[in-house]
Amino acid sequence: MAKLSVTGGGRCNLTNSFEGLHSLAEAYPRGEKLMKRALKVFSQEDTVKWFEGEGVRLVLQEDHCWFPRSQKAMDIVHCLEKHLSGVDLRLRTAVKRIVPAKGGGALVDGEAFDYVVVTTGGAVHGLSFLEAMEVEVIPPVPSLFTFTIDDPPLRNLMGLVVDASVSLPSTRFSASGPLLITDWGLSGPATLKLSSYAARYLAERQYKGSVSVNWLGASESEARTLLQGLAARNPQKQLSNTPPLQHRLWSHLLSRAGLRENLRWAELGSKGLNRLTAVLINDVYPLSGKSKFREEFVTAGGVALSNIDLSTLESKRHKGVFFAGEVLDIDAITGGFNLQAAWSTGYICARSILKAVQDG
Repeated sequence: MAKLSVTGGGRCNLTNSFEGLHSLAEAYPRGEKLMKRALKVFSQEDTVKWFEGEGVRLVLQEDHCWFPRSQKAMDIVHCLEKHLSGVDLRLRTAVKRIVPAKGGGALVDGEAFDYVVVTTGGAVHGLSFLEAMEVEVIPPVPSLFTFTIDDPPLRNLMGLVVDASVSLPSTRFSASGPLLITDWGLSGPATLKLSSYAARYLAERQYKGSVSVNWLGASESEARTLLQGLAARNPQKQLSNTPPLQHRLWSHLLSRAGLRENLRWAELGSKGLNRLTAVLINDVYPLSGKSKFREEFVTAGGVALSNIDLSTLESKRHKGVFFAGEVLDIDAITGGFNLQAAWSTGYICARSILKAVQDG
């Protein structure tokens, strides 16, 4: 509940319409196959229908994200809390050890249960309480974080937002979307998506390296054509007076290209055009660390999906023990996809347990 109250900047982005995705892998870097199954059982449409059926009015934004119409995450929290009537809640009680019981179920710190659902979420400190369950655990590492960039001139542009593409040089990792420049480096959806795609790669390198920004989100030929068009239309105008991007950013990029702001387009020359094109589509900055995204936290890693029955989410080795949500090796980019994974996998566990009880 605490995590729900802060997700989406306190507004709770509870799911996504999934429009515009070419494949689930774009939203789920890890767990795509499981989510393909899970969404057939409890989809994003089912999520919207359920909450609205419970009296929570929702609204779909242009970015395909679903939020409470009130823009208050607590509406989602309160909706779920009202269904906890009669449930024995043991708050602030750490689980130290889960041990499989003979015949099914498990002992949780010595107390026997016929059915156990593990939904602890991301665990960067490990899942040692599951050691007796004999499950393979992919070591959790942070995902969905912003980048610390050690470049004062860039950070002086804090507050500026631009649609761009970001990538890690010499890798296949890249992402596009709104890019926010902050007083510590880079944030916004493009950065968060890239951090998700490259979560384990960056962790292995201790969040050090470099990041490339394509400020136009365009190819080299497209960028060159844009600049040649500006030069042809404005031969006697200064570069600073005809910006294709926001003025502050354009001035910064001219400096990065080693060009004077009062240089006229007719004076640019082929070398200047080459330098400016390169900066626009491949502006490389030193990556010196990561920053946490507000109060939210997502991890890549967890219980390996090979350990569970993908249809029921029950442990293959121990009957009566189930796993749901981020404790599994499944995580997503920002935009409501992680919560949808929680709703879908949670529903599957509940349905599986109900069927087991009915079957006796």
